[in-house]
Amino acid sequence: MLFSKYEFTFHYLELAYSAVLEIVMKQNKSRVKIQRRLMTELPGLGKQNALERRPYPPGDHGGRRIKYSDYRLQLEEKQKIMYHYGVREKQLRRFIRDSKRGQGTNWTEKLIGRLERRIDNLVFRMNFAPSILAARQLVTHKKVLVNGKVLNVPSAILKPGDKVELKKVAQENQIFMMAQEQQRMQIADHLEVKDEAGGKVGYIKDIPGIDVVPFPFQAGLFTEYYSSRGV
Repeated sequence: MLFSKYEFTFHYLELAYSAVLEIVMKQNKSRVKIQRRLMTELPGLGKQNALERRPYPPGDHGGRRIKYSDYRLQLEEKQKIMYHYGVREKQLRRFIRDSKRGQGTNWTEKLIGRLERRIDNLVFRMNFAPSILAARQLVTHKKVLVNGKVLNVPSAILKPGDKVELKKVAQENQIFMMAQEQQRMQIADHLEVKDEAGGKVGYIKDIPGIDVVPFPFQAGLFTEYYSSRGV
């Protein structure tokens, strides 16, 4: 069967749209499964009310009572941090090693302070994006300004006093408007968001601690997991 040029273009776009839609649906399904398996809603994944319809783990035996070993309890706390903040094991271990340097003995507290001050997390926590993944895309696409200059490294850690804003074109796109209409997070005490001449602008007021983690988190179990592995 031969297509005209117009029909071929339309057919190609239709296939491409279907492929993208399928990927998005799989990602949404995966994000729900992760949160159901951990029985914890992780705001950074952007899937709100993931446990509302099925408040039990996925799978045929999800409704059964699970026996938790010490290892599993520790592992799940680690996975909560990895999935919420969107970091891989290698990245997390590097952050842990950095957090153990310098003054202070509570490296878990210092770790959370670092993860919370990553630029991708800040864009999310300031409600400039509906998820950390969406925030990361804004950063890598050079839509985020820090102190008036473009910053396109999602893992960059900011400091108190830094100013965060989106370019004007980014404040007019659907990602930003969706995040503003359905705000995922309350603005934490260590942050401040103002309306200024160029639009919404966020500021870092202080270095946060464990209390700002936006989901139930057993810091002791997390610490035990990595301490027993000599990280």
